[in-house]
This record gives sequence, C-alpha cells and structure tokens, in this order.
Amino acid sequence: MKKIAICGNIASGKTTVQNILEEKGYKVLDTDEVSHKLLTIQNKPLYDAFKDFDVFERGEFSRYKVGQLIFSDEKARQKIASIMHPQIAEEIKKFFEKNKTENIVFVGIPLLFEANMQSLFDKIIFICTDDEIRLERLLKRNNYSLEHAKARMNSQVSQDLKMKMCDYIINNNGSIDNLRAQIIKLFG
Repeated sequence: MKKIAICGNIASGKTTVQNILEEKGYKVLDTDEVSHKLLTIQNKPLYDAFKDFDVFERGEFSRYKVGQLIFSDEKARQKIASIMHPQIAEEIKKFFEKNKTENIVFVGIPLLFEANMQSLFDKIIFICTDDEIRLERLLKRNNYSLEHAKARMNSQVSQDLKMKMCDYIINNNGSIDNLRAQIIKLFG
C-alpha cells in the first residue's frame, strides 16, 4: 500500500482535493475531522491540560475558543500539539491498518511538517495557493477578522519551504476543473 499525505497551508484547498480523490474511489482520512473528534472533554489528557482555560461552552470544548487561544498563545499551541499530534498519529495508523488491502490511501494532514509526521508516508502532495487567495478564502469562508486570518496563516511553516519537502505540487490558483485535471494526471 502506498501512503500519501495531502498537505497545504490553511485555505489552500486540501478538502477539495480530498473530495475529488474520494469521488475517484480512493480511501481518504481527513485529520481535521479526527482532531475535531479528539477535541472533547472525554479526552482526559486534553481536558486536564486545558481545564483552567476559557475554552469551554456548554460543558464541551469550543473549537472557536480553542482556536482563539492557540493562535494567540504559543505555549498553548505547543501544549495542545504535544497532546493531540500523537493521538492523531495513532488514528492515522489505525486508518492504514483498516485499509491495508488498498493500493493507495490518502491522508489530509494540514500540519504534516509542524507535527513532524512525514515518516508515516511514502509520498507527500502539497497544495499550493497564493497567499492573497488563501487570505480571501479565510475571510469569506470562516468570517475571520483580518488580524486573526493573518495570525493563522503566519502560524504555519511557509509554503516555499514546505514545497521543497514534497514529492508532488498541485497548484490551486485556478478553477476546480484545473484542480481536478492535475489530480487525474497524477492518480487517474
């Protein structure tokens, strides 16, 4: 089985790429979904680490409040990463095991390099999108303030540096048809 990571900085179009691959019949794990499932008070290590922070609403973690905290407090970001990244890695391994009869599987993992999980994969795809387009998408899609959108973008390793560490680069500055054509050219 070939294990391929799909990464790209925030608002680059990773989910769209994942959806296209799923439409083509490939098995795809979205680690954003995994992290949302892990962000619960039943996750005792996470709860214990953040129980004294203002990150809860109605007895559960508020993704909005957690996002505000980790993108304004580097120590909080490091703390949540130290807990969740190993948990996400375990979920990726379970996905590989569950799909071991597949020829190729894909994992959408936005923080591949930040989490240092490259060794889990045989190949890495990077979705590259101009910063101006990503910023516009964030402002429109997520309704972030300009300051918060830029903070999220700036919290990630630069696209230029990540592209040097990847096997495939998919440019997502154009249309969905152009994006689909690039994916089909790579994986059929």
